[in-house]
Amino acid sequence: MADLLKLLLRVAEKAANVARVCRQEAPLFQLLVQEKTGVDKNKKFVQDFKTLADVIIQEMIRHNVGAQFPEMIGFINGEESNKFENGHGESVVVTVCASEAETAELLAKVLDGDAMAASLLARAIHQDPTSIDADTDRLSIPLQPSQLGIWIDPIDATSQYIEGKEEELQQGVLCPSGLHCALVLIGVYLRSSGEPVMGVINQPFNHRAPDGSGWRGQHFWGVSCDGLNLCSLSRPKPSPGPDLSAVLSSSEKPSVKDALSSVCSPDKLMYASGAGFKFLCVVQGLADVYVLSEGSTFKWDSCAPHVLLKAVGGGVVDLSRALESGPTRAELTYHRPDGGAAGADRWANAGGLVGYSDRAQLRRVIEALRGKI
Repeated sequence: MADLLKLLLRVAEKAANVARVCRQEAPLFQLLVQEKTGVDKNKKFVQDFKTLADVIIQEMIRHNVGAQFPEMIGFINGEESNKFENGHGESVVVTVCASEAETAELLAKVLDGDAMAASLLARAIHQDPTSIDADTDRLSIPLQPSQLGIWIDPIDATSQYIEGKEEELQQGVLCPSGLHCALVLIGVYLRSSGEPVMGVINQPFNHRAPDGSGWRGQHFWGVSCDGLNLCSLSRPKPSPGPDLSAVLSSSEKPSVKDALSSVCSPDKLMYASGAGFKFLCVVQGLADVYVLSEGSTFKWDSCAPHVLLKAVGGGVVDLSRALESGPTRAELTYHRPDGGAAGADRWANAGGLVGYSDRAQLRRVIEALRGKI
């Protein structure tokens, strides 16, 4: 299964290349945006966009993983429908074909006959990254592909990706919005229990190349299963002093902010865009916890970062269950839909969540919120 991790790191970097190519072509980018409607619309946002980049990335990952691990076909799930409507009102099912030329021909149908743009995207899809710097060769991971399923979020924080603010990241500082919030998330879980066991996060827009040739990315990975806990990042250090630091959505309820003020000083209540990015802030130690009271995230948002948090001693709990019965048995799982919901809501983290890197800090947060929200 070290081979699966290497494959996921490689396809995540290919996904990042696709995301960068789509942003580099401004006229093309305007053509790639479609608004989600109906049951696929995330109710949290007035406008929730689906891009062709999302669909291409998801299908590319599904194609590559299925080709190397056929036992996993049928258990590789993502956020997006692979049906895309072009400017002529024609519905096209987007897939990755066996050759670059065939993929370009299919994409040209989506792009209203724009062969040049289709060729550019197809090249990014079929071109392997030159190298992935990750020390995974000697890993022995006690899993079999027939045991596993995958959740893909092709571009988390799509609104930040579309808006495209080019904020410069500063070491050790939480930068709340911008292209760096857009992440590729690939999480692996056990089909039997729903436990998350392997995760890859790719940040396509981490920094600009010194030579001015465009954006460069960064990747992170984690494995957590059968007592094995490995992460590309070191365990984060807790905030100095008695106060915790928390990252929230800007739309979080006032009652949640008020309750957290008992454990967080005002300057340690921070806000950022993108569920995946907020999780990553906790993994990196830029915040102690990520608290969300609404059911506005989904399994594809949380599966990959959940593994990285487990690997550094933390996790992700269902907030409602943790408030009701304590955090011990409230960890999120990823294998069962909500039978009472429809569409994307079947896979929502409906009870809200808390992402944490230290269980003692989690207990403090739950106690602060209990009876207040």
